[in-house]
Amino acid sequence: MRRMCAWVVVLAAAGLAAGVDVHAQETEGAAAVLPWAYVLNDPDVVAEASDPDEVVTVPGSSVSMPRSAIAIDNGPPDWHPDGHPPMPEVVATGGGEGVVACGYCHLPNGQGKPENAGLAGQPYEYLVQQMTDWRNGRRRPGEPRMGPPAFMERIGLAATDEEARIAAEYFSSMAFRPWVRVVETDAVPETQFAGWIHEVVEGGAVEPIGTRVVETPVDLKLTKLRDDSSGFIAYVPSGAVGRGRRLVLTGGDNSVACTVCHGPDLRGLGPVPALAGRSPTYMARQLWDLKTGVRDGAWSDLMDAAVADLTVEDIVDIVAYTASLEP
Repeated sequence: MRRMCAWVVVLAAAGLAAGVDVHAQETEGAAAVLPWAYVLNDPDVVAEASDPDEVVTVPGSSVSMPRSAIAIDNGPPDWHPDGHPPMPEVVATGGGEGVVACGYCHLPNGQGKPENAGLAGQPYEYLVQQMTDWRNGRRRPGEPRMGPPAFMERIGLAATDEEARIAAEYFSSMAFRPWVRVVETDAVPETQFAGWIHEVVEGGAVEPIGTRVVETPVDLKLTKLRDDSSGFIAYVPSGAVGRGRRLVLTGGDNSVACTVCHGPDLRGLGPVPALAGRSPTYMARQLWDLKTGVRDGAWSDLMDAAVADLTVEDIVDIVAYTASLEP
């Protein structure tokens, strides 16, 4: 399956270049076009058995807890309570019916993971508007079979205005810190799809990167423990960062300059979100969702000209460059 994914990317890129109908592709599932971004868990991957009563710890923290405590119903494990402001209730334990703790998926410090958004440091107005878009059905997951975006849609539909404002105020109050290390390469470690992310196969082979981004935890064990101080490494094709820089700064042949709206350093401008240093996997999904129209919120029209003619290679190059920048 993993090797098939690489061929799907190549074929999809060829289809885009030939003018394949984007909306027809959407009905087949975005994972057919960007399988490395819309990660669907491999059913053949069996989770390693673990003792729920085992007491676990993470480096740099005095906190310890039984492994069974790391569950969404318990809210986020707060390994580094000094690394963020006091969490409001909706972030720490959840809100009304259907609204789980924001900090479980997005982490207490808002750094996020490839399967969801890094919220820290994004403009308050932007975060509130996105929750409004979810609630109004103007933002939908590009691949409903991918659990985390589909789960976020359900939360967005259930959250109240007040819960959205409280969460937005909290996450926007923190600075986003360096979280992803970008490495240009021609070959990558073999990965499997589990937990909605790329997991490096222990003792696996090395395979061509092709036209994709392979973003994987620096330390898988810590990521599984939801340690909000353990980040990610993103492998991108050789030369992608340079090509992406050209696209971002000039628009190239298929887009418009990103800096006009997102700021000269891509750290956001007014209510427009920051792009610098954010997960390239997440960013790729957003570009594709905007391109296909499943993300069609209040400000999405501003992106129409930027995404309309992007190819898969363009998307890979753009997100490689934005992820390489200092947040």
